[in-house]
Amino acid sequence: MLTARLTNRLAEHKAARRDRHHRLRSLASQTRTRINGQDVVAFCSNDYLGLADNPRLVTALEEGGRRFGVGSGGSHLISGHTDAHRRLEDTLCELTGRSAVRLFSSGYQANLAAIAAFSERGDTVLHDRLNHASLLDGARLSGAKVTRYRHGDIDHLTHCLARDRPLLTVTDSVFSMEGDCAPLSAIAGHCRAHDSALMVDEAHAFGVIGDYGQGAVAEAGLTESDVAIVTGTLGKAFGTQGAFVAGSETVIEALTQFARPYIFTTGLSPALAWASCEAITIARTEGERRTHLKDLIAHFKRELPATLQARLLPSETPIQSLVIGDEADALAVGDALWEQGLLVGVIRPPTVPMGTARLRITLSSAHRHEDLDRLIDALSQCGMHKTCTEASV
Repeated sequence: MLTARLTNRLAEHKAARRDRHHRLRSLASQTRTRINGQDVVAFCSNDYLGLADNPRLVTALEEGGRRFGVGSGGSHLISGHTDAHRRLEDTLCELTGRSAVRLFSSGYQANLAAIAAFSERGDTVLHDRLNHASLLDGARLSGAKVTRYRHGDIDHLTHCLARDRPLLTVTDSVFSMEGDCAPLSAIAGHCRAHDSALMVDEAHAFGVIGDYGQGAVAEAGLTESDVAIVTGTLGKAFGTQGAFVAGSETVIEALTQFARPYIFTTGLSPALAWASCEAITIARTEGERRTHLKDLIAHFKRELPATLQARLLPSETPIQSLVIGDEADALAVGDALWEQGLLVGVIRPPTVPMGTARLRITLSSAHRHEDLDRLIDALSQCGMHKTCTEASV
């Protein structure tokens, strides 16, 4: 029965052209790289500062492996917590301005742990409608009631705060499929007025936003009393792997004692933790990476033709989403770009709402202006392609 059910589901999924497949990358570079044996310029990595193949990180990874081993060998609460982990936690406390930090193996795991540990059945957790799936799944895991306010809509947020009296309000700082930023100062003020603890996922902001990559929460001047819980990842701008939850001593002690995804899992690789410390140092001190990235973002937005049969969503971040609308059209454009040696992410429902299939173009400081010009020229050709129908957004 199970095999028959799965076979039918897979067939339906494939017929709708929503099946996904692995691509094999065979070079260290995330930008000018080789995918499935083809040399391409890729615009789909979250390696925003171009650190993933940085020689200093490779050296730090090797040093961490020699000193602490590659694997942690156990959960953080048994034998898997090392000096490398403690050093990384201290570094992240300094970066975030928070009192304490706990490490996780992925951002998904960190968000599941935080929300499930701090809420329970009978509570309400309020979400921005476009929050990442991991944030929504954390509330579902806890058994709490999930309500949503319209994306970035402060009036609707205040209505929901007054109506639902949520224990916890949760938002991304930079939204992963749109690239826009949450109005954090306004959200924090209204949450404080309604006694709702605020949690912010900074996955796409750390390393990118702020004079030294400290993130959107710190850039907005929000303190530990304004934002109770901050989560972030190490596998995007910092170029390594893993994630963390930051907050007050009380918040992090409760996470340590009650978060099942923390208690019952093997700890983050100590070698990666050691390398992540070096990555944060680079991200904080080499501001020219952010300067170049901002210049690339401005160049892309300025040079993209206004006549293109697609809509560029408003974003000042490395995530530039070009909404095409029809799924088949978006896939056709993605295929046409691939034929020209360019790889972009084609995002379709259910990841995004129906009728908003898009190209999710992510920029990195490792890109060059000529890379963007090549992409823009190719997009201009695809914008006039017959598959981009008049019905496209």
